[in-house]
Amino acid sequence: MSEPSAYEAFRALHARPGGFIMPNAWDGASAVLLKRAGFEALGTTSLAIAFAMGKQDGFHAVSRTDAVQNGALLARLTGLPVNGDLEDGFGPDPDDCVETVQAAIHAGLAGLGIEDTTADPANPIHGFDAAVARVRAAAQAAHGKILLTGRTDNFLHGRPDLDDTIRRLVAFAEVGADVLYAPLLPDMDAIRAVVKAVAPKPVNVLIGPSSGAVPFAELGAAGVRRVSLGGALYRRAMSGLLDAAAEMLAGNIAAAARGVPGKEISALLPPA
Repeated sequence: MSEPSAYEAFRALHARPGGFIMPNAWDGASAVLLKRAGFEALGTTSLAIAFAMGKQDGFHAVSRTDAVQNGALLARLTGLPVNGDLEDGFGPDPDDCVETVQAAIHAGLAGLGIEDTTADPANPIHGFDAAVARVRAAAQAAHGKILLTGRTDNFLHGRPDLDDTIRRLVAFAEVGADVLYAPLLPDMDAIRAVVKAVAPKPVNVLIGPSSGAVPFAELGAAGVRRVSLGGALYRRAMSGLLDAAAEMLAGNIAAAARGVPGKEISALLPPA
């Protein structure tokens, strides 16, 4: 019997009781270290890709090609299913979303997300009909080839409207999105309401409710199937850099030498 494809393996994880954690890597080293730690799937993070390139996140400053190639690198190095954080599909029209889905499939990604964001700070969220049309087109292109997450960023962009958030997620589910996602849901009641509204389709949650962290088991008990971390691990790594910088400036140069040994990372990478 042949091994399941990355897409099939990723889909199966979403059907498993209790859910799973999908950490977001940003380069080869972070990806192989997370695989060694035991995670079964990875996401990319648009924030980390953009910041590493010295660019702003979320305004098309990073190209579709760069974002997709980053995901392909993580998949190639780890052999794990990789979900691409591909923002709004890199354009306002449904055809832009289709092109992004096709690029992700061609690159060997197991999944991707399409947001209802516009990359326009003055008007950050697409209208309802436009948002649904974009997910519908993406779902038609993705069907049976790659797992599509339909995402609304209402709460992320200062629009704390749970009713509209649920309305959008239900519509995304109805037009073919495989997974539903709304970052920064305020509390566990809101998470449970989203899970119930889109059932039986799986829901992704970003770390947990914005009211405060809860144990992973509590999210699983609420019906959450996938927990992603967005840019949190990248920011955690940057915190380590700042801590070391402060110690070095205080005279403790050895603080820079407490990281993971280079040989340890090298051993996880392909030979030269």
